[in-house]
Amino acid sequence: MSTPSLAAGNRGLNSVVTKFFGTVARAYDTRPLQYIVYRPPQDEMVAELRAAGSRRIADIGCGTGILTARIQRELRPEAVYGVDASTGMLAQARARNAQVRWLHSPAEQLPLTDGALDAVVTTSAFHFFDHPVALREFHRVLVPGGLVAIATMLPSSPTAGPIQRITRSPIMPAHAPSQRATRKLLEDAGFEVVAQRKIHRPLPTWLIPDGITIGRRR
Repeated sequence: MSTPSLAAGNRGLNSVVTKFFGTVARAYDTRPLQYIVYRPPQDEMVAELRAAGSRRIADIGCGTGILTARIQRELRPEAVYGVDASTGMLAQARARNAQVRWLHSPAEQLPLTDGALDAVVTTSAFHFFDHPVALREFHRVLVPGGLVAIATMLPSSPTAGPIQRITRSPIMPAHAPSQRATRKLLEDAGFEVVAQRKIHRPLPTWLIPDGITIGRRR
């Protein structure tokens, strides 16, 4: 997971949230949590990247780097970046894989040049981003035709409400957009949405209903 924008009005909130994720970084690596919550969307991301043949990839809100390291290990791309605003998360990530290029940054201010990437992916983190600003950054760093893949919890989830109550604030009201809202956000940012679907999980879908949206940079 990552944290919200570091715009001036959000700095105090971001400091608190970033420190929180740094503190709980180790919990994200536990096997049951990974298998139940994070592995299913990560499987779908790897499949999408493999099908697209992407060679320069960034995992935004990479957390402790499990997906990022897996992308490097299984797909052997030309370059893979793991981006997160939490120093605690990145400390875990750096210890996991030395071949990934780990970057300390929010999703809304990516330290990458225009057109630097073939693909941008993010899992279980999009609800923490400033959606329009982050998507403009994704669009900027992608080549024309580049892939964007977003996996996020749907607002109908019984766990979405508690997350929103914890993270909601007057300056950051938007979290966990619906699939329809995610489609519009991508289209407004200059992407063509090519696929949307629910993520297959070993648990009943009502328990952790989340979805994946796939787009291409126009």
